[in-house]
Amino acid sequence: MKQQPQMNRHATAPQHVAIIMDGNGRWAKRRGLKRIFGHRNAIEAVRAAVTAAGKAGVQYLTLYTFSEENWKRPQDEIDNLMRLLVDAIRKETPELHKNGVQLRCIGNTASLPATVQEKLNACIRTTKDNKGLVLMLALSYSGQWDIVQAVTRWANAPDNTPLTPERFEQYLSTAGIAPPELLIRTGGEQRLSNFFLWQAAYTEFYFLDLLWPDFRESHFFDALNEYGNRERRFGQTGEQLKTS
Repeated sequence: MKQQPQMNRHATAPQHVAIIMDGNGRWAKRRGLKRIFGHRNAIEAVRAAVTAAGKAGVQYLTLYTFSEENWKRPQDEIDNLMRLLVDAIRKETPELHKNGVQLRCIGNTASLPATVQEKLNACIRTTKDNKGLVLMLALSYSGQWDIVQAVTRWANAPDNTPLTPERFEQYLSTAGIAPPELLIRTGGEQRLSNFFLWQAAYTEFYFLDLLWPDFRESHFFDALNEYGNRERRFGQTGEQLKTS
């Protein structure tokens, strides 16, 4: 019997894990297929990440699903992606609800097609009272957009309370949610690509050459185990941590 992947029993699961799901187009291109086939095959990877996060006890899983910059892609690819997103949400909602997963969405969602907004809102309403993993889709999202909209909201606030980092975080799209302790990026690239520019100030990065459609539970647990072996100092020295 094949052994199920699992987290090291001595490791502590991060509260919040974020994933930059990179490599769908290259996955398809290597097989002589159109890019949309890579996006379609990526759904299994999403299921694997959600399942693994639930098993590990992660509270928040954020998936960088569609960036503000992705609107610059060819229109036919955007149209196919939006249709795929609508279909995936429709098909996955019953399973998410059954497993106690709560769906949320962050980003400039007003720019999404009406059909996407409708399906998203329906799934969010269906799962809003679930108490398990919170799955956040970053859609039409960018870190720069998030910071600008937060500054705008703060500037329009009715009081003149001085701006502090803690107060500023109340205006971000992730208000009330702990920053990600771990960020996984597939596809071999080693950059943030305008994702969580504020929230990732002290996030641990884990990069994989693996293309996203090939991502499975074992890769998620490998990342958690690597995270568990790291020393997070937050500006202090290792000696300070040992004596605190």
